[in-house]
Amino acid sequence: MRILLVEDDDQLARSLVNLLRSSGHAVDHVASGQDALLFTQQEPYAALILDVGLPDIDGFEVLSTLRRRGERMAVLMLTARDALDDRVRGLDLGADDYLRKPFAPEELEARVRALGRRRGGDPTPELTIGTLQINRSTGAASVAGRTLDLRRREAAVLDALATRAGQLVTRQVLQGEVFGLDEPVGQNALEVHITRLRAKLAPDGPAIRTVRGVGYMLDVG
Repeated sequence: MRILLVEDDDQLARSLVNLLRSSGHAVDHVASGQDALLFTQQEPYAALILDVGLPDIDGFEVLSTLRRRGERMAVLMLTARDALDDRVRGLDLGADDYLRKPFAPEELEARVRALGRRRGGDPTPELTIGTLQINRSTGAASVAGRTLDLRRREAAVLDALATRAGQLVTRQVLQGEVFGLDEPVGQNALEVHITRLRAKLAPDGPAIRTVRGVGYMLDVG
């Protein structure tokens, strides 16, 4: 999932970026509300992790502006405040969830996974496509009972294809969900992950078809 983290605490931000990337997400980071508004106009984020206390405009104003613009990405707000009024205000403005600092990394990961399932319209963490089964909460996948040994980005590519099984997924969309803006991406990086996935899914898993020059599709038949 492509995520924008809006957090002005550099140490916390580095920790969260590393945590989320290790879970297979593509993550970009900005430290101000104005940059958040700029980045969300330029990139298709699926989710926003938004700190309330920012140095320029606060998270409430950022959220309000995004919703007025018609932005529909899922929003998880972070705050050091414990006031009920603040939580109610954020939810009323269109936040999907609220997490108070300090928090356990496992709780943040679980809430982000829930946002991803909500975004896809799938309330359960399990995906089944033919003989392929994916637990989106743990990232574990198996084919006909055979556990797949997936690297982080292979799992991210498989999740992106599996949630759109039977549909064409463009290279641009796949790259956006697998790589952050500041992550170096080789010209053939995506093809390398696709090739490895095909080998691991074979011979009894669903095939990944190439639509030359456009993207890829996970077969459902």
